[in-house]
Amino acid sequence: MTFEELQIDDKLLEAISYMRFEKASPIQEQAIPLALQGNDLLACAQTGTGKTATFLIPILQDLVKNGSHGFTSLIIVPTRELAIQIDQELQGFSYFTDTTSKAVYGGDKGADWDSQKNAFTEGTNVIIATPGRLMAHLRLGYVSMKNLRHLVLDEADRMLDMGFIDDIRQILSYVPQKRQTMLFSATMAPEIQKLAQTILHEPKIVSIAIAKPAEGVKQSAYMAYPHQKVDLITHILEQNPDYDSIIIFTSTKKNIHSIVSAIKKKIRNVTIDGISSDFEQAEREEVLLRFRAKQTRILVATDVLSRGIDIKGINLVINFDVPRDAADYVHRVGRTARADAKGEAITFISDVDVPKFHKIEHLIERSIDKIPLPQELGEAPEWKEYQPKPKRHFNHSHHANKNNGGKKRFFYKKKNNEGKTPSGKTE
Repeated sequence: MTFEELQIDDKLLEAISYMRFEKASPIQEQAIPLALQGNDLLACAQTGTGKTATFLIPILQDLVKNGSHGFTSLIIVPTRELAIQIDQELQGFSYFTDTTSKAVYGGDKGADWDSQKNAFTEGTNVIIATPGRLMAHLRLGYVSMKNLRHLVLDEADRMLDMGFIDDIRQILSYVPQKRQTMLFSATMAPEIQKLAQTILHEPKIVSIAIAKPAEGVKQSAYMAYPHQKVDLITHILEQNPDYDSIIIFTSTKKNIHSIVSAIKKKIRNVTIDGISSDFEQAEREEVLLRFRAKQTRILVATDVLSRGIDIKGINLVINFDVPRDAADYVHRVGRTARADAKGEAITFISDVDVPKFHKIEHLIERSIDKIPLPQELGEAPEWKEYQPKPKRHFNHSHHANKNNGGKKRFFYKKKNNEGKTPSGKTE
């Protein structure tokens, strides 16, 4: 489907053309017509499928067609990076319209707070906000949502993972009952379904390729001990000298500096940066700007960068360690092979990470190729295929006496060395 077939305003079509959007993605093709009709929407799709345009185009179409009256549209997101990115995309889509927008997030200076307050009080049309900062403004009493027509929750599963559910519930108490609500998530977990039942009214449901990496991603893995991983990165980069845009994901902020320092020592003249939530906002934006411009070849990041950040042309994603949550693997891998492009994702699996990687393979419903570790790096950990745990056997004999009133007491057959049951209670 082309965007012309969506029958949206010529101003939006012109902007879409300038942004070089040609054909609607599956999520856009299925969800945009439903949203244009004013339906509430529950949409589930992996990262990199065009979700942002899916809710921005219907919002802008309504504002162009029916006019904008102050603060009309609220988009709630989990991170400031995603707020900034959506605001930038909105500015592109709305270039030929009169729509105004503002990204509202924390971790900034006083002047930024004032500009955010002005956006609310002066009637900026679209606010893209993180839950905590939005609540801070709401508590001060100057935010009016009486004209709100659209509410979007983007990356809803991530917001629940980050503990924002209470903030979201409070925000909903400020929002008019009559509104269009669109909820977007990469997974359809029970918590998401429960939230959807609370905030959506007779929603249309669209689900696209739930929790699986894009087809264009070549996925593989190495078994490697922690001390072998930096040398393995060096080997991979030597094998792929044309890769000019690489993200290395690690699960902890404290590892970023050590990984960056170790790679600098191993590889001469490498351009590499690290980024985490500990960075000041201006510093984070500068790091991302250099990476987008390909002035930086390698970016080392935590999972804060794995969702919603659209950086085109990433050749390779390296999972320095296996993510704690299987769904985070999909989000990390989703940074490459975006918009039908090709890309590669390589994961380093230590001996203790094998059970977590089994969960990933179960989630994506495929076995990922394990590449032999180069001989010069030494012996690798052993990959162990999944073996179901044997069922525990219980001794179902019971002891009736005057102390237990004739009730059954169940005992494990085997005690540990300290005479305790596996539950830790002494018999």
